[in-house]
Amino acid sequence: MTAPTGRATGEAGEVTVHRCTVTVVRRGGWSWGPDPRGLVREVIDTLPDMLADHFAEQLTGDGPDVEITEPVTVTVRAGGPGRPHAPAEVHFAPVPTAEAPGGAPPDAVPFGESFAEAADPWAVPAPAALFGELAERGELDALLALLPAETLGLYALALLGAGDAAAARLLTELTRRAGPGAPAGRLPAGAEGDGAAAPPGPLAAYAGPAGREEAARLVRSLTGPYDRTAGEPAPPRGGAAAARATGEVHVRSVLPFLLVGPLARIGYLDAVGPALAGAELAGELSLFAAALAYKALGATARGWRRGEHDGEAAATFAGLEPPVPEEGLAAFAHAVRPALPVLDGVLALSVCRGHDPADPLLLGGTDDGLLLLDAQGVFPIAWASDTAALLPHWRACGRPPVLVCGGPLPPGCLRELASADVPFLTGVRPLRGDPLVRLPWRTPLWTGAARPLPDPRLATGLPGHADRFAELVTALVTERRAVPLARDGALERTVTLAAALGLSTIAWTLWRDRETPDPLLALDRFADLEATVRFESAAVRVRVPMGRRHADLLRGGLLADVPDVPWLGGRALTFSGG
Repeated sequence: MTAPTGRATGEAGEVTVHRCTVTVVRRGGWSWGPDPRGLVREVIDTLPDMLADHFAEQLTGDGPDVEITEPVTVTVRAGGPGRPHAPAEVHFAPVPTAEAPGGAPPDAVPFGESFAEAADPWAVPAPAALFGELAERGELDALLALLPAETLGLYALALLGAGDAAAARLLTELTRRAGPGAPAGRLPAGAEGDGAAAPPGPLAAYAGPAGREEAARLVRSLTGPYDRTAGEPAPPRGGAAAARATGEVHVRSVLPFLLVGPLARIGYLDAVGPALAGAELAGELSLFAAALAYKALGATARGWRRGEHDGEAAATFAGLEPPVPEEGLAAFAHAVRPALPVLDGVLALSVCRGHDPADPLLLGGTDDGLLLLDAQGVFPIAWASDTAALLPHWRACGRPPVLVCGGPLPPGCLRELASADVPFLTGVRPLRGDPLVRLPWRTPLWTGAARPLPDPRLATGLPGHADRFAELVTALVTERRAVPLARDGALERTVTLAAALGLSTIAWTLWRDRETPDPLLALDRFADLEATVRFESAAVRVRVPMGRRHADLLRGGLLADVPDVPWLGGRALTFSGG
């Protein structure tokens, strides 16, 4: 095995293996297979590659950097069987270095990338790309139904001139919600259609500069003015911390990086850039990533104090130099509020599409709101302030039974579920006036007056589901605060949903066949898995230590490359073992 050496005066570097013992160990079963000798030959055939990997550091020079300041002479013995082992001398001399002009260090470019053509600069996709793709998939109307008026108005203005058909759909939804008293007559004729894409003719008045001003006045008359900086300092432009372009960092937890693949599969990652761009916050993508990372790292002591290594891990995940400033994160949390329902809606639609109507949903109160989960795998669906906001998600899941797990439920929650004919079971004692019926069960159990009643056998699993719900809330909501200085919890809720979905996907992929999958399993089992992160111009490479956990992730497809990560400037995220 040979490879070129540095500035050695001898020939190519060489490693000679004089003695090598191969042992084939059989584990499990009793048979060596139909061809035991062929098995041994197969192992011997792979031996050269295994040795090459073992001596790769010595042959390729990927080991620690050494600066030679004085001449060095290394005496080695060369030879083989039947040949004298005469000593030979190899001389290494210091390599003179030239100072860069102005004293600046030269840019270090990996050798393999020095021959690559310069890539076009990556730009954050515009909101029109996201809404256009949703329209092609037939999911735009479902998403618009989940967005508040403030968000509809924000993206209607962002889409004018770039995605006129989608802008017409948003304006139509706004005027529909406003009711008969809305200034719908100011919309072009035909734009109030049946939800289909508006024809270009009626929208022509809104495409030009004059038309956009008219559309802006219409949006403001329906939604009111919005000042995102009211009461909060604006997030620092250009990023609160310096972006990390090159270098290598060792992080104590690789778990935030493992969330990226599951989020990319459901289209969430593709929505982050356009959603923030519509709110003019594309430059703060790294702050969103840092908030997401904190949800998968250590608990925050006293509700605000980070762990010793969590800040560095979150900054590395976000592509920043540490530390991530808490004030800038809090300001970003306020500014990004109108964009977050888009991300929450994309996540909810993806989970609702995969839900089996025969499986129940879990509902419970937490942090002045209601959290809705898929019972199978504890996949998060939505987090809302009241029951009415969760009913569209329940319908999108096929109107399944709901297990109410308790927690601080908003007033009237059980009454509103019963009024909406939601089949539910709960051990929460109803209030006076709630139209609930007590079921004959060994523990107190109530349901609404809906017909048909939910299957009482669901009550058997209610205590276990309630425990998993409470543990999830404790771990991701109470113990881990992404933005402890924020004045409202909108960003906190969004990154909680995203992190919980990523953790649930990991647990479901790896362990659903042998135990009840739970996102906290992934949180506990991978929280201390360390990694080395290397930043390059075209990719960010994460090297995970070899072992059982690496093997499980690799078999589950959770170490696949993820292209175009928005907060990494469009670079790919790649994984390897070592």
